[in-house]
Amino acid sequence: MDIPAARKSVFGWVFLGLLGLTYLFIWLWSNNLNEIHIDVEGSPVTIKVGDIFLQPGLKAIAFNEYFDTQVDNKIIAEGSLNGIFIKQHLDVPVADLARHIESYLFERGEIIESNAERPVGNKLRYRIGSICIYKDFLLTAFSKFNAENKAVLTMPEYLEFLINFWDSVNTVYAQQSVSTPIFGSGITRIKGHKSITDEDLLKIMLWTFRISEMRFKYPAKLAVVIHKDKISKINLLDIKAARNGV
Repeated sequence: MDIPAARKSVFGWVFLGLLGLTYLFIWLWSNNLNEIHIDVEGSPVTIKVGDIFLQPGLKAIAFNEYFDTQVDNKIIAEGSLNGIFIKQHLDVPVADLARHIESYLFERGEIIESNAERPVGNKLRYRIGSICIYKDFLLTAFSKFNAENKAVLTMPEYLEFLINFWDSVNTVYAQQSVSTPIFGSGITRIKGHKSITDEDLLKIMLWTFRISEMRFKYPAKLAVVIHKDKISKINLLDIKAARNGV
């Protein structure tokens, strides 16, 4: 279609204006994106902003390798997801939870040793990625503790945790949906990777999930729940556009 010469300039500016508005709309939409749905090898996965304690199905809570329950801002910080679970969402005395963990029938090889010389906290040390089911929570041994009771992991240990975790979930989830946080986001120190971002950790989680044998069948699904204060550090549009989220 021929555009009259006298109107080409007007139509040109209108076209550029529409492009600018389209770009602005996409930019605003992508920066306010709070939930995406992806498919990982046939398993439906939702990544969203929310409160993990309000999610349906099973909810994963990361403990340390001793399954400590002492919230004292030394062994367990009050502001951590672990601390919030014990202080605000545990409907029984902490001693009852400790007894439940102690009497739980873990899989063969999940109890590694008894550390009798440990001055504070539980003595039994568990393999990272081990799971203890408590009501609708999946308590999992995530972080290793050094001599100063600080949570420390190397990247190989982080990968080991995730592989073990997905394998354990595959055994216990009983066709229920499972919600997890971004493991490692917060106070845990991944040795040699101080600058690793929450988005990097999320992509590693999705990658290990993809290569594991864990698969969810509809209507069960995996949900990775992100705290509202951390969503600004994660590009959900980029994850949505990538194959399998990674």
